Amino acid sequence: MYSFREHPDIRVVDEPLYAHYLRVSGAVHPGRDEVLAAMNTDGDTVMQTLLAAVAPPRLFLKQMAHHAIDLDLRFLPQTDHVLLVRDPHDMLPSLTVQLPEATLRDTGLDRQIELFERIATTGRPPAVIDSRVLLGNPARVLGELCRYLALGFDPAMLRWPAGPKPEDGIWAPHWYQAVHRSTGFAAYRPKPSLPGHLCRLYEQAKPLYERLRAHAIGADS
Repeated sequence: MYSFREHPDIRVVDEPLYAHYLRVSGAVHPGRDEVLAAMNTDGDTVMQTLLAAVAPPRLFLKQMAHHAIDLDLRFLPQTDHVLLVRDPHDMLPSLTVQLPEATLRDTGLDRQIELFERIATTGRPPAVIDSRVLLGNPARVLGELCRYLALGFDPAMLRWPAGPKPEDGIWAPHWYQAVHRSTGFAAYRPKPSLPGHLCRLYEQAKPLYERLRAHAIGADS
């Protein structure tokens, strides 16, 4: 989201379905009450409002795949889709800092598979970005992604100012500490061995990640 925020032709919105997800799932997340109080909890109304208001600049909705539940998905063919995936070996330790009892649903990988297959049957498959590949060559991967989106690549997308952004969701203090310290795409650093208590969840998540990664831009290079 911070990368696309720097593009002059893009307006970004941070997780507009978060309150909808918390309401329909009952999930207990940090800052749950604040999110529910601050946002519209009717996901269909949220999406209808956002898409009805689309005008230049283009709209970039940063969504979490598992937020898209109990929702009218007929808007999917009207929009372009990009799925960002991350190896669960790297992702699970950070996820479980905030969600110690995280399940496969919390990774979003199962829902990403469902959405990928649904979108692919009705039109162009979503673009897939693997985080490690992106960190290895952000200019090339973003350039290819922009071509997929029929959007001109702007080198400004490679850097952003440190600190919070006006578009951040109300949940940013709970989740965005690391990204607020960032000013661009840092080089990938291998993570330590996975803690034993996460191994079962890792075994569930890994095959789903690999299915998506097979479609990732630049994954074979």
